[in-house]
Amino acid sequence: MRAEPITAEQVKAAIEAAVPGCRVQVLANASPSGQHSLILDHEHAAEAARFLRDDPTLRLDYCSNATGVDWLDSELSEKVKVKKLVDGAETEVEEVRKTKVPGYLEAVYHLYSVEKKHGPVIVRMRTGDRKEDVHLPSLTGVWRSAEFQEREIFDLYGVIFDGHPDLRRLLMWDEFKDYPMRKDYVPPADDDDLVGAERSGG
Repeated sequence: MRAEPITAEQVKAAIEAAVPGCRVQVLANASPSGQHSLILDHEHAAEAARFLRDDPTLRLDYCSNATGVDWLDSELSEKVKVKKLVDGAETEVEEVRKTKVPGYLEAVYHLYSVEKKHGPVIVRMRTGDRKEDVHLPSLTGVWRSAEFQEREIFDLYGVIFDGHPDLRRLLMWDEFKDYPMRKDYVPPADDDDLVGAERSGG
């Protein structure tokens, strides 16, 4: 018999009660699936993950998938009302104010309970930016199935998982310097030449 679905808000409350100081944010998903997710802070992420696995009610004992996401810098436009002098008189006018939102990288984990037959519970961690602050804590010590998947995220997106037991390239060769799943990735000229030659039969 399948268990009643557990809500993201319930999981958030349970984590924050069990792990003092842990900050959990619910990220709503407006799609028909309604699979809301939880953003964990770095400092408490490993402890929160152990709680999710070991709590007798949750028992999220299986990480089925871990993947990376690249969020580029974006611009937020907001309409604001300001007072200006127009023809010598103070008038309230509407302006569009633009704010730059720095990009970041994300690791997303899909968790299930084989024992309790519920899930997924989706947890996320975000880097500080896309260039320098790209470290996240590894969750491989909690879910062994995350080992290769964190290596893949490192290899293709450039996220450095602190505490990972064997963090090295998985798909690309060791000397490769870039991250091919990033949205602004530009293939080297040699790659373009090779693709063109293959298409022309050369």
